Amino acid sequence: MLGQFIINLFIAALWFLLKDDPTADFTTFMSGFLVGTLILYAMHRFFGTQFYLRRVLKIIKLILIFIRELLSSSVSVLKQVLDPQMNFTPGIFTYETKLEGDYQVTTLALLLTLTPGSVVMEVSEDNSTFYIHAMDIEESKETVLRSIGKFERAILEVTQ
Repeated sequence: MLGQFIINLFIAALWFLLKDDPTADFTTFMSGFLVGTLILYAMHRFFGTQFYLRRVLKIIKLILIFIRELLSSSVSVLKQVLDPQMNFTPGIFTYETKLEGDYQVTTLALLLTLTPGSVVMEVSEDNSTFYIHAMDIEESKETVLRSIGKFERAILEVTQ
């Protein structure tokens, strides 16, 4: 992936330097980058890896999923906090993850900790079990589990 990006930058730099344009500016470089992207897409099967922009799009998808979950969980926590009766019961539950690598497990733990209403307290020694504290175990456990599933699928897409 990094090699394809460097080749794309090299093509863009060549385009910028060799284009017969007296006013070479950033748009010239970007048009060269676009031409390089098209060339690399046409030739990506010869590199033996997937096209590098696919992984970039999957990373953007993961970021958008996180933003959506962040907003929805923020609204849920805001409703619970603004309720005058404060009828929530905090609790801890476990979750068995399908992720294997340290990078994947750490990313999932950070994404869960950053979403309001849940905190990853501990990860087991074999990186397979999360111990998660939820603000309201009765209501938010299902939403946290749904978020975990979305995050896991997106992380697996990015890292594979």
